[in-house]
Amino acid sequence: MDRLRHQQSLALLKAAGWGDAARAPLAGDASARRYERLTQDGATAVLMDAPPRTGDDPAEFVAVARHLRGLGLSAPDILAEDLARGFLLLEDLGDALYARELDQGADEIALYTAAVDVLAHLHRAPAPHGLPDLRAADWAMAIAPAFDSYRRHALGEAGDADAVCAALTRALTAHADGPRVMILRDYHAENLLWLPDRAGVAQVGLLDFQLAQMGQRGYDLVSLLQDARRDVPPATEEAVLRHFDPTLAFRAEYAVLGLQRNLRILGIFARLAVEGGKPRYLALIPRVWGHVQRNLTHPALAEVAALLDLPAPTPDILDRIARCRP
Repeated sequence: MDRLRHQQSLALLKAAGWGDAARAPLAGDASARRYERLTQDGATAVLMDAPPRTGDDPAEFVAVARHLRGLGLSAPDILAEDLARGFLLLEDLGDALYARELDQGADEIALYTAAVDVLAHLHRAPAPHGLPDLRAADWAMAIAPAFDSYRRHALGEAGDADAVCAALTRALTAHADGPRVMILRDYHAENLLWLPDRAGVAQVGLLDFQLAQMGQRGYDLVSLLQDARRDVPPATEEAVLRHFDPTLAFRAEYAVLGLQRNLRILGIFARLAVEGGKPRYLALIPRVWGHVQRNLTHPALAEVAALLDLPAPTPDILDRIARCRP
């Protein structure tokens, strides 16, 4: 944090009674947001720093957090805010990230089932007014980074995405274009916390939801089970899928949404590596590619599979991407 933003944040903290707190950085994410844990008199809180004009509006975080808390879900409480400068003081939900708990041997199916129960609870509730609600064609066009970034950086040219987007639009319309629910979009093991001292759906802590919008009920399930950052065992995926919706019809929705999401992520990770100066995302691309290939085997995506022309992320291809310059 530069000197000016440090002084601006300190003004908020002093007004909120946290001016004397010790400050330590917390791990960030793919956005421009930064986080610090504050410690004062045995209590802790989290400072979110979302600089203006960087694509993140903290007012959206506040609105979604209050909606989720109103449903009895464990989004962090907003302790203080300076929306104009992009600072929020948040309740500290702790360090028990799903990813960390699972690595330490937590019951995988139990944690994932709890996360799915949160989704079902969220979907039963009316969504806030004014959330973005995209058409099937808009969702299909969102895979453009797979061509504009991944393919272009890998092969030197982006190719033609139009036919693929048209075929994906048809698949989305046929299998994943029903009634909309509120989706959180980045619902995965590094954005969920395990809070066993709470009860019911409140046992799952929620992070990184400010880009919530309207979407298909299977979207966040795809985010959870087709995780770009960790392998979810097939037995866990199958058990949780059955818990969420055991019907064969839902498997088509799951595959179509899974392809859409993972193609988009493929391109975004390549963009982050080259244009964002974050090469660590290249190591995640083979897992994302695996999700793409598995989804393409579903009959609902036969037309897309016949058209999709992207190179596999071999070591040579990843090395070419790594050597690209923005």
